Amino acid sequence: MKLIADSGSTQCDWVLSNNGEIIYRKATKGINPFFQAKEDISMIVSELSEINFQNIEYVYFYGAGCAFPDKKEIIKNVLSEYFPDSNIEIESDLLAAARSLCGKEPGIACILGTGSNSCFYNGKEIEKNVSPLGYILGDEGSGAVIGKIFIGNLLKNQYPEYLSDAFFTYYKTTNKEIMDAVYRKPFPNRYLAQFTRFLALHVSKPVVYDLIFNAFVGFINKNVIQYDYKTYPVYFTGSIAFHFEDILRNTCMASGILPAEITKSPMNGLIEFHQ
Repeated sequence: MKLIADSGSTQCDWVLSNNGEIIYRKATKGINPFFQAKEDISMIVSELSEINFQNIEYVYFYGAGCAFPDKKEIIKNVLSEYFPDSNIEIESDLLAAARSLCGKEPGIACILGTGSNSCFYNGKEIEKNVSPLGYILGDEGSGAVIGKIFIGNLLKNQYPEYLSDAFFTYYKTTNKEIMDAVYRKPFPNRYLAQFTRFLALHVSKPVVYDLIFNAFVGFINKNVIQYDYKTYPVYFTGSIAFHFEDILRNTCMASGILPAEITKSPMNGLIEFHQ
């Protein structure tokens, strides 16, 4: 049997499969070795206690923050404690997207979730990657950046009063609580990304539509057009891509790009890839 994990900064999806058939599925908090200590990661993995760790031959873990050898080692050390007899492979969430979307064919794979990323995948490995730089310097089109721009504009009174009133009614929060969460508490990227749920409810409003459209324009202009998008298919995966699919397609069309596929998660493609 094979255990496949696909982890973003917010959520980690775990699937146990046998010859492509799903035996077990669970969602936990996201795992990112850039922001979490070994003990925190181990606590999350321990939530998989319902499964028999001894019966798993392969563990494929794909995660945010797993593009560097030292970060991969942190994850592998934790998983080795729970799966001592398994073959363990640690790879980036970007390779997960590429394998899921492109399979064994070349293409451009893009992630639009809590964070964002992109690459040119040659059918075997990632050949070119424009660094995402994180939600402070980059991550264009991501939930964290969309949330950051929205909250910044909201607190500076840049939106109609009806939208501001609806926001504070929906979240029952205050300016001070928002500032504390962003500047004093852990995982501000997750905190900011949550506000895209509110934006999805009000996406028909021009100010909201334009915010998301322009965020996607930024992603395409700073990332996608650096690849040979006229020759190879362009794919998207992630919660933001999925829930704002119509706007993403309109943005791509305005840039001369026809998305080959838009999915919510790489998992189904990964199950097929590893079958």
